[in-house]
Amino acid sequence: MSDPSKPTDDFAALFEQSGGVQKRSGPAVKVGARVEAIIVQITRDAVFVDLDQKRQAYMDRAEILGPDGQPTLKVGDKLVAHVLEMDGKSGSVRLGRTLGKGGDVATLELAREQGISVEGKVVSINKGGAEVELHGVKAFCPTSQLDNRFVQDPTTFIGKTLQFKVTEVREGGRSIVLSRRAHLEVESREAMDRLMTTLAPGAVVKGTVSGVREFGAFVDLGGVEGLVPASELSHDSHVRPADIVNVGDAMEVQVKEIRGSGRDTKITLSLKALSGDPWDAIEVVAPVGRVVAGAVTRLADFGAFVRLGNGIEGLLHVSELPGRVDHPSKVLAEGQALLVVVRSVDRGAKKISLALAAEGASAGTAAQAMSLPVGTIVKATVDRHETFGVFVQVEGSRGRAGRGLIPMSELGIPRGADLRKHFPEGSSVTAKVLETGEGRLRLSIRAIGVDEERAAYDGYQRSTKGPGKTGATLGDLLKARTIKR
Repeated sequence: MSDPSKPTDDFAALFEQSGGVQKRSGPAVKVGARVEAIIVQITRDAVFVDLDQKRQAYMDRAEILGPDGQPTLKVGDKLVAHVLEMDGKSGSVRLGRTLGKGGDVATLELAREQGISVEGKVVSINKGGAEVELHGVKAFCPTSQLDNRFVQDPTTFIGKTLQFKVTEVREGGRSIVLSRRAHLEVESREAMDRLMTTLAPGAVVKGTVSGVREFGAFVDLGGVEGLVPASELSHDSHVRPADIVNVGDAMEVQVKEIRGSGRDTKITLSLKALSGDPWDAIEVVAPVGRVVAGAVTRLADFGAFVRLGNGIEGLLHVSELPGRVDHPSKVLAEGQALLVVVRSVDRGAKKISLALAAEGASAGTAAQAMSLPVGTIVKATVDRHETFGVFVQVEGSRGRAGRGLIPMSELGIPRGADLRKHFPEGSSVTAKVLETGEGRLRLSIRAIGVDEERAAYDGYQRSTKGPGKTGATLGDLLKARTIKR
């Protein structure tokens, strides 16, 4: 295999065919010089560039490949490189964005002076940083200079071949200090310059997740990172970024905002912007009057939020919960699966009101409205006591729809009697519906006794009527009942 640092016969032939013989016009070019050039041709092995529209040069194709093995630049793009070698006979100029392995002190001094990166392999980690081998020359990279982010575990770099900037060459080469961070910052600036020519708010770009934090996910857009805040990862609220994306995931994102310039540029991205608004299909996800399946996402003093679908939550108010509940956590837990009825949907405010589905209900079915006409006799369970009466829950119901009040005057007990003694919480009672309607269910125990007495009176009256009999009076009825006792 040919040495990629030297021009092959193919390189030379292509160089000559492209008019690349070095002309002696224009500013002098010397080894180590930093130059800007325009790419004119990319082959399987090399990249050919124009230095100043009169002189051409070449560099190894590997110099422009990204992590995926594909070129990061194209014909017509501008690049910045350094002159690594000049052939006085052919006039060919070899460029490089790095010096490769460069294994002598003179080369490393040149790299330091010209700001050219060098290639080295991390061989070990000590207390202060990494020991790096530069083709036989030992060098040192402080931990703080190993990356442009905080390094949690430096040992993960052992065995990796990386690019570094030479920051110090002392004691005749016995002390060489490197910085990978400086190399990455240069790469980032160059990538930023390229990217910013096409990047704008609203643009859809491809990237790879490079980091996941509690506040969001970092996405590498090709040498430049943007941040997808947690609120922009999904329409679902209160989810952790780590539950949505992982490092290495490839994704398309939309640019929301670009702030600052140069090294201070901040790019804000959005993943959820490309998934559409789930409220556009709210009639399918949360049809009013239907039983739907959900899961509790969070609890508040006033109720429980229930996830019905991606980005869709409804509120199950505390008044819809069974029993006497001071806080939803008494009867519900985050993550708990529930069947609920969609009571109402406010598209403008993006709010959904829920109620608990009746026992035995199935998701997708129409909620069966509880029928309690006035005069209906029902069984109920004592829920709580108030100074003005007793609240009960009608059997077979859950929540506010079946919760009613038996006023003090309708309890059928003497004034001043102890409610808790006559009607302990959880005890069962039989009552008559006096008034019905949303939040207006009123019942009576006393009315059942009155009805029984009237029925008994009507029956006695009928029994005393007939040939030769006169109608009985209420006094007769009471007398008869007294005699029977």
